[in-house]
Amino acid sequence: VIYISKAGMAEFQEKLRLQHETSMHKELEKLLTTAKGAEQEISKKDFEGFKNLFHRFLQVKGPSVKWDKIHKPPEDLIHPYDKIKAQGLPDSVAASLNKLVVVKLNGGLGTSMGCKGPKSVISVRNENTFLDLTVHQIEHLNKTFNVDVPLVLMNSFNTDEDTKKILQKYTHHRVHIHTFNQSRYPRINKESLLPVAKDLGMHGDHADAWYPPGHGDIYASFYNSGLLDQLIAAGKEYIFVSNIDNLGATVDLFILNHLMTQPKDKRCEFIMEVTDKTRADVKGGTLIQYDDKLRLLEIAQVPKAHVDEFKSVTKFKIFNTNNLWISLAAIKRLHEKNTMDMEIIVNPKTLDGGLNVIQLETAVGAAIKAFDNALGVNVPRSRFLPVKTSSDLLLVMSNLYSLDAGSLTMSKKREFPSTPHVKLGSSFTKVHDFLTRFESIPDMLELDHLTVSGDVTFGKNVSLKGTVIIIANHGDRIDIPAGAVLENKIVSGNLRILDH
Repeated sequence: VIYISKAGMAEFQEKLRLQHETSMHKELEKLLTTAKGAEQEISKKDFEGFKNLFHRFLQVKGPSVKWDKIHKPPEDLIHPYDKIKAQGLPDSVAASLNKLVVVKLNGGLGTSMGCKGPKSVISVRNENTFLDLTVHQIEHLNKTFNVDVPLVLMNSFNTDEDTKKILQKYTHHRVHIHTFNQSRYPRINKESLLPVAKDLGMHGDHADAWYPPGHGDIYASFYNSGLLDQLIAAGKEYIFVSNIDNLGATVDLFILNHLMTQPKDKRCEFIMEVTDKTRADVKGGTLIQYDDKLRLLEIAQVPKAHVDEFKSVTKFKIFNTNNLWISLAAIKRLHEKNTMDMEIIVNPKTLDGGLNVIQLETAVGAAIKAFDNALGVNVPRSRFLPVKTSSDLLLVMSNLYSLDAGSLTMSKKREFPSTPHVKLGSSFTKVHDFLTRFESIPDMLELDHLTVSGDVTFGKNVSLKGTVIIIANHGDRIDIPAGAVLENKIVSGNLRILDH
């Protein structure tokens, strides 16, 4: 038996780390030799970011937070939206709007909803896609206030080509649209800690070797694209960043005004919109006070023994909507000093051939701790309306919402402000299947809860009220007839409406 001292073990681990790092750098250099010109230059910049992330990944020892150092954020750092709204608006908000840029995170594909191409081109309301609604919103702002708020899309290599083709249809709209690409990082073999890729190719067998490294990459890729400097030179001061599939994330003039009117010596560089947690949001990241700074705490950072405490709605009452207002000058400063220091998310994946890989990612909100005078604003739930599933899609397509200038607002005919809880079964997962199962979207104004499972279809002008549960067992089919009114009903078994 050989006993190794603590110092000896630390030295051994350090050697191992250096070995992994050297091997990774050699492989990356090899990959760069497989490309020329612009592709090589872009990959070089991407690899610099990746090396930095990989270096930090090798350094990590244990959890990134100590549980006993976590505190609730002080009240003066989480501003209630109602108070901000009560301050009203100045006579002209145009000056503030002219300093704003809207950035949408547009790197995701529609595969989880059974669609090909970028998720942003899925039709969500009256034949309008996520992208259409975003353009309508900003165009409406620009026309109403006679301003120039540009739209910037952060694409990934998965969405860039298709998005650029689609953008041609907006050339006559009153909104300047820019795009930049997220970095492209190599997936890492879990055993060898080396890249899976053998060259910089993206097609065929090579498609699986690369990934876009999470939305925390926005800071580096925005800077590297040259667009950040271009917008600062044009007099822009803040970006409003949100996920393109969050239909509640519109430009809020009250928050913008609040941001612009902070005292000069306490100029706020980062606002994170948070909202009250419900049982559906227990996994969402929350804001905490840690080492005298506001910090985002994600479930992946929580020690196993404290996960239930993290999920508790009583201790952690708010969660991050990923609607963020960030100073452009501060992004430039922090990136150039390399002081963002976002926690690394290690995302394990299994490729089609069965190979286990990891991808290193970061989250955009995790950088909050690096910015000066950061604030949380506790906003109404209506500013968090993500469409991740066909159940969400049913809600936003229904008469629960009305559409005005690209913005969805809860119908005034709905008596209570909460959204119904909707759970559609696997037969509705793909958008195409979902659409074929509804002859028209039901009236849901008085609905509280809807669960649908199995082979179920809806006729025209169906009305759903209260709690409705429809379950077709395996081999059965249920056709809800046209004009049916279901109020507090459980429907099960077999109900087929046959044409004759």
